[in-house]
Amino acid sequence: MRIIRLLLAILLALGGAAVGFVVWLRQPYQGFQKEVFLNLERGSGTRDIAAALEQSGVIRHSWEFLLVRVWHPDVTLQAGEYRFDQPASVFQVFGRISRGDVYHFEFTVPEGSNIFDIARLAEEQGIFKQEEFLRVARGTALIEDLSPKARSLEGYLFPSTYRMTHSTKPIDLCRMMTQEFRKHWKQLSAGPRDVHSVVTLASLVEKETGVPAERALVASVFENRLGQEMKLECDPTTIYAALLDHRYKGVIHRSDLDSKNPYNTYQREGLPPGPIANPGAGALEAALHPAETSSCFL
Repeated sequence: MRIIRLLLAILLALGGAAVGFVVWLRQPYQGFQKEVFLNLERGSGTRDIAAALEQSGVIRHSWEFLLVRVWHPDVTLQAGEYRFDQPASVFQVFGRISRGDVYHFEFTVPEGSNIFDIARLAEEQGIFKQEEFLRVARGTALIEDLSPKARSLEGYLFPSTYRMTHSTKPIDLCRMMTQEFRKHWKQLSAGPRDVHSVVTLASLVEKETGVPAERALVASVFENRLGQEMKLECDPTTIYAALLDHRYKGVIHRSDLDSKNPYNTYQREGLPPGPIANPGAGALEAALHPAETSSCFL
């Protein structure tokens, strides 16, 4: 009888210890002072993840995470960037990673932004340096199959709001933006058109007017000037030429209008060599379907 009581006492003690242990594991923990951003690479093993969590102060001990993993052997731990900014239990941390509750922030590119605007916005928001973005945007690899005449990604970085993380690189952002351009271009059912010419015209329309109802009219005027071999005399092209020459100071000077830069449509006939900004869907639509007018004047 005494042995039975002893065994029961041991079992109760073990049961109580087990319950207490589980309760302890469920206690929120915070071993960091500032918010922690942890990037879990694809292919990271449970031990690597547990070690990273302990090192960053998200959990007390790596073995806690490994123990929870034993209880959930079939769960897939999701790669990505995670943000920890408040106390959490090891169960809660494990749950977030198994759900793929990854961190992201939004980066908005307004219609009509050029590559210099996008680079500046990215640096101002602490995403990456301007020159890092421009280095990628000046290439054509991401769009050359669709637009062989492209001189850079200018015009093909579709203005929208993009979800990003701290591990997003300039090439990743440019890839997202060109993919978004491809999607909208396909939706517009442009057909066998010269993509580069259409996008270039659309960029002029986008910069010439901010009023949606005027876009088709502006596109018509530019088309009429092209048809009569007139100079387009579009102020935004002069500004873009000055930007390329690293001499734009916020206003157009006489020297800008006299510039021989091929983008300056006050001196050269026809469309500039490429887009001067990144047009939205409305400007692309207007360039594809200008209003039917005979006017050459805005």
